[in-house]
Amino acid sequence: MTDTIAPTVSPVRPDTILLGLNTFGDVDEGPDGNPLPHAQVLRQLLEQAELADAVGLHAFGVGEHHRKDFAVSAPEVFLAAAAARTKQILLGSAVTVLSSDDPIRVFQRFSTVDAISNGRAEVMLGRGSFVESFPLFGLDLADYEVLFEEKLELFDKVRAQKPVHWEGRTRPALNGLSVYPPLEHHLLPAWIGVGGTPESVLRCAEYGYPVIFAIIGGEPRAFAPLVNLYREAMEKYGHPMQQIATHSPGHIADTDEAAREELFPHWLAQRNKIGSERGWGPGNRREFDGMCGPEGALYVGSPETVAHKIALLKRNLGVDRFDLKYSNGTLPHASMMRCIELFGTVVAPRVAELLAGGRPAN
Repeated sequence: MTDTIAPTVSPVRPDTILLGLNTFGDVDEGPDGNPLPHAQVLRQLLEQAELADAVGLHAFGVGEHHRKDFAVSAPEVFLAAAAARTKQILLGSAVTVLSSDDPIRVFQRFSTVDAISNGRAEVMLGRGSFVESFPLFGLDLADYEVLFEEKLELFDKVRAQKPVHWEGRTRPALNGLSVYPPLEHHLLPAWIGVGGTPESVLRCAEYGYPVIFAIIGGEPRAFAPLVNLYREAMEKYGHPMQQIATHSPGHIADTDEAAREELFPHWLAQRNKIGSERGWGPGNRREFDGMCGPEGALYVGSPETVAHKIALLKRNLGVDRFDLKYSNGTLPHASMMRCIELFGTVVAPRVAELLAGGRPAN
């Protein structure tokens, strides 16, 4: 590594917000009502990434899961294919479950994607709110915390692109080994995904990484104390400020009514499936409509409605980037493609207008 290597991801102007997309490769249904093959979902996903690039969106991220209802278990393989079919969009994970992976291999796979994409790779690291990868790879959930802590420490050393000196309890020590291939002109942009705990925010700031908050319930404005904590901790640790982002589910259609009606049955089915696994009560339309409101965590509606909601997010939290999780359960491919098109061609320029015009309306 040389002194000329660029910083990770610098904050944007106060009147700007970057817009990206996230997906888990949610398995949708065919005309017969049966789930589509995972292979077909992945091919559809490539079409979605191509469209996101064509309409000028900032980033496209795929999340790692190891369960029947999500098709992406190897984000970097998909991203390498997407790199060959896109030109300018950033390509990343959302998230990579570092706790159940090898930090060295994670770096190598993403540095390979970076080379293929000509410098467009980024990685988002997380512990994983779904834990299927732990038994799959022979790991003990009792080690949930120490696995992430040690593997993040090792990843950070590998990311520096210097000979690695490290030891811990979760794998054999490394004494001066180098990891290849390195990136050409910069360090690998590496984010940490945070659910909502101060401890996770402080860990992210300790490493000086940009942070992305997963806001999937409640009110986004409630995350203001955590956003402020990150800024304060970055200053305390003496790190240059990095980007702050949020990730939330949503859906865009031509009208508010169309967006809600298209999304609701798919949202409800997924909400209740995951809720039954985690001990939640059943969801309902009242909950859904409340989350779709101006202060809720779902970005659902017409382009105008969603644009105002993103502008409000910028005003309330001052974040640099917003990623829309546009796939929601069995929502059809055609609906997702239309959502992506509207997000890039209508929502993005409208958000820019709202922010350029000063304080956005509620």
